[in-house]
Amino acid sequence: MYQHQRQRQRTAILVFSILLATASMACGGPATPDEVPTETETKSELSTDEAKAIAKEAYLFGFPMMMNYKTLYEYTLNKESGQYRGPFNTVKCGARLYTPDDTAIVTPNSDTPYCMGWLDLSSGPIVVSVPEMEENRFYHVQLTDWYTHNFAYIGTRTNNNKAGKYLVVGPGWEGDKTGYDAVLASETNFVFTIIRTQLFGQDDLKRVEEIQAQYKFEPLNEAAEANPIPAPMAWTNGVEFTPQALNVIDFTLDFAAQHPDDAAIWTNLKKLGLGTDATFDVSKLDPEIAAAVADGVKEAQVEAKTFISTQAKDPLVSGKIFGTRAFLTDTSTLDASASLKRTAGAIAGLYGNSGEEALYPTYFVDATGAPLDAGNANYTITFPSGQLPPAKAFWSLSMYDGKTQLFIHNPLNRYLVNSSMLKSMKKNKDGSLTIQIQNTKPESGDTNWLPAPKGPFYLVLRVYDPDPMVFEGKWTPPQVVKAE
Repeated sequence: MYQHQRQRQRTAILVFSILLATASMACGGPATPDEVPTETETKSELSTDEAKAIAKEAYLFGFPMMMNYKTLYEYTLNKESGQYRGPFNTVKCGARLYTPDDTAIVTPNSDTPYCMGWLDLSSGPIVVSVPEMEENRFYHVQLTDWYTHNFAYIGTRTNNNKAGKYLVVGPGWEGDKTGYDAVLASETNFVFTIIRTQLFGQDDLKRVEEIQAQYKFEPLNEAAEANPIPAPMAWTNGVEFTPQALNVIDFTLDFAAQHPDDAAIWTNLKKLGLGTDATFDVSKLDPEIAAAVADGVKEAQVEAKTFISTQAKDPLVSGKIFGTRAFLTDTSTLDASASLKRTAGAIAGLYGNSGEEALYPTYFVDATGAPLDAGNANYTITFPSGQLPPAKAFWSLSMYDGKTQLFIHNPLNRYLVNSSMLKSMKKNKDGSLTIQIQNTKPESGDTNWLPAPKGPFYLVLRVYDPDPMVFEGKWTPPQVVKAE
């Protein structure tokens, strides 16, 4: 019984951690305190309990920015990272279907090929241009600030697939804002962009590539050169789980414009020496304070893990941990701080979409709560008549190997079923749709078959541009059940 409970707990945490699958110097920079604490002052002015509490707060507040920096470093700063995508203010695209041979990214998305790029607004705004899109094709440009708030979207939901030019501006910028479809203001000068373009199938790749070539990033000041981090901090994998994470967080705070909502947090950070003009180094703290800081980091990690575990059963949780600052602070129904929500999101899936753009219900267990395993059973998932996923754009259900977290090789080369396949699928007499999930071809044929590995697996249901009824509790995802 104890082992079964432990397995359930591990599964719950894993469910949440893969929910999404599927992340400049700020104007004026962080305010400088009147006096930066020295090592001696830290000894006398902070108790170990205070140091522990501040370290915990700093870790939860700064973890998403730290992981944001990892992406920036590997995509934009480190040409030897193997993931380098180009300099600031350029867009890098790829038009292709992901297959089991793609192993770099776990829980890959084969619905919407990506374009990505980092914007640097410290030298002025960037003009983002998008082409006119076919009426039935979903796309969007996701704009995420340094804190990991999704502060704006351009796309199907927001501009009805019309061509347009959008001015993305940093904090404090004042200039001519006329002549644009919208002015999108970021509270930080670093902005990560992800462009998703719906793909209808292998035959559609050429058209998607043509569309991607029309996405443009153009500096308003053409003479400006982006070089916002002349002395970048090298990224070391694994540092995010150690007390030295605070050294990286301190570095990232240099690029985070302070917001009034966070005033109390910044005040506390500076008491420990974080977010000041001085460089923070946990190894140079008084030993007792350093030990307290390490305890604070551990406590933050436990709190995040506990929060993730308690939310794992909520199929709509992805729509509650990503969004604007205002949403995370005032609107999200989760009883947690904005820092904890952002950190949970960064752990679950950095750069996850805001709920109004996409939701990601995920299945790791069947209706009885048992882990999914196609080596031991066959399964079905049935959408009652009139109750298909309420997506105003489209929906898909993707299959992943429970061990590798990747697509699986199968006779059909079918890794998902989606709304564009409905015409070729068979419905039941009552109008419901049953998807057969198993390792071998069903006796009834492969029309509604989503091939599964001969072992553990999980499913991600992606709902793009979900209908508001989802958030009103008028639709819930059906459960996966064992086939009789």
